[in-house]
Amino acid sequence: MASADTEEKVAVVTVAEIPTYIKVLSDGTVERPRQAPLVPPSNPDPQTKVSSKDVIISHNPTISARLYLPELEGQHHKVPILVYFHGGGFFFESAFSQLYHHHFNTFVSLTNCIVVSVEYRLAPEHPLPACYHDCWDALSWVASQSSNNAEPWLIHGDFNRIFIGGDSAGGNIVHNVAMRGGSEALPCGVKLVGAIFSHPYFCSSYPIGSESGTGHEQSLPYVVWNFVYPSAPGGIDNPMVNPLAPGAPSLDKLGCSKIIVCVAGIDKLRDRGVWYYEAVNKSGWQGELELFEETAEDHVYHIFHPQSEKAIKLIKRLALFLHH
Repeated sequence: MASADTEEKVAVVTVAEIPTYIKVLSDGTVERPRQAPLVPPSNPDPQTKVSSKDVIISHNPTISARLYLPELEGQHHKVPILVYFHGGGFFFESAFSQLYHHHFNTFVSLTNCIVVSVEYRLAPEHPLPACYHDCWDALSWVASQSSNNAEPWLIHGDFNRIFIGGDSAGGNIVHNVAMRGGSEALPCGVKLVGAIFSHPYFCSSYPIGSESGTGHEQSLPYVVWNFVYPSAPGGIDNPMVNPLAPGAPSLDKLGCSKIIVCVAGIDKLRDRGVWYYEAVNKSGWQGELELFEETAEDHVYHIFHPQSEKAIKLIKRLALFLHH
């Protein structure tokens, strides 16, 4: 009988991957080559004067967030609260990454709002729908602070102006949280005012617009969904990713009173964003609906380059959405 020293080592092989994005190995290791480095919060950021800190929302499951507070000196009124869900295909990126930290330092300084950037659980270790539950729980936690004041930074927030927002996969989460908000009450009677969809991720078995042609089932949006939610009832036509699927609840149930859908002209998800905007417009939903397009930009340009001219134009548009 061979001893432990002489036993052959079991070869580690790739069991699943989306090339250049994620690789899952047979020993349980998950590699995320596009993940931006994580950075600590800043108190305050020397350039924008925005302060940030990390908070625990739940230990079981593990949900946390990075809070961003604008410079309050000289302010005598409370500011809107934006609960934000980061992008990254549900399987990478972080509320604590350098990418989102730089973005929100700029965003908060220009919008004068409090941001609660949610660190939800990622696939494949936690397949969907885990992230939807985490993000709803984070929004509920924020709403609960309106009465118990456990988080002192949120005392500066206006609980009559709570918004949700997200980019890419985070925009998909915005849809699913807003739909839940249409049928389920938040704590303390808090109402969700508005939702920001930045380059939202949706898909379906039938291609639309620029998706048309061969290879739709091999496209990144299609592949990502099957990777992050392999057991999804209906597959790519699950209502969580295809809001117009047969049997999907009507979009007139969206639980907020104003929506802005932001798209970028050369983004491969651009046509899906417009498709979603038009579907909400036709649904009978009773709120205020806007579409913002930046024609010559690509996917989440404002996250990658938050101080660019086009990004600042978008952020200033979102500031109007949050304050009016």
